[in-house]
Amino acid sequence: MKMKFNKIFHYKLLHLALYHIIRIYSLTFRLKVIDEAKWLQYFLNGGHVLLCAWHQQFFAAIRYFKKYQIYSPTLMISRSRDGDLIAGVAQLTGWNTARGSSSKGGKDALKEMITRLKKTGLAAHIVDGPRGPIGIVKPGAIRLGLDSNAALVPFYVTSDRAWYAKSWDKFLIPKPFAKVTIRFDSMIRLSKPDTEEAFEQMRLQLEKTMGGELIR
Repeated sequence: MKMKFNKIFHYKLLHLALYHIIRIYSLTFRLKVIDEAKWLQYFLNGGHVLLCAWHQQFFAAIRYFKKYQIYSPTLMISRSRDGDLIAGVAQLTGWNTARGSSSKGGKDALKEMITRLKKTGLAAHIVDGPRGPIGIVKPGAIRLGLDSNAALVPFYVTSDRAWYAKSWDKFLIPKPFAKVTIRFDSMIRLSKPDTEEAFEQMRLQLEKTMGGELIR
């Protein structure tokens, strides 16, 4: 029991340290936010919104997205060890987490996301999941939008100076004092598809819309 308590305590300390490191590091960015007002007004007027991003680009948005904590938003995060760290940081940022991915616990996490999105009206989703492949939108984003009647709002992060990890997604880390831009795309409203082919066309269209903003 004591060992379990110590492990939990150490994890919480690690999450807290990582959260503050990210916050302090992100304060060096010269941040510019574009086209937030339209979807935010839609949400404040009672609409449901699902923010959509590539796995490559979420890091630089962490500090800014803390402003949304007053809306009790939710983010799906895998049950991996890396996911544990990300979930800890997300929760300290004021976001709820639904734990699961296509490889483990995905159905339960998707149900939780839908329930929370219907209740609070705001959530975010990494469209290519925790493992990729890069540039491929998984069906979860479409399913979330349809089942919660939420508008999809893609957003993209760019930096004038950045490092790119040697990972499947070429993970973007802006360099200190870089000019970082978060740009929100137009809202995408989904209509209930009559066939599996129609559902797949929605997925492909989102992939095409967002694909041009991916750094390969």
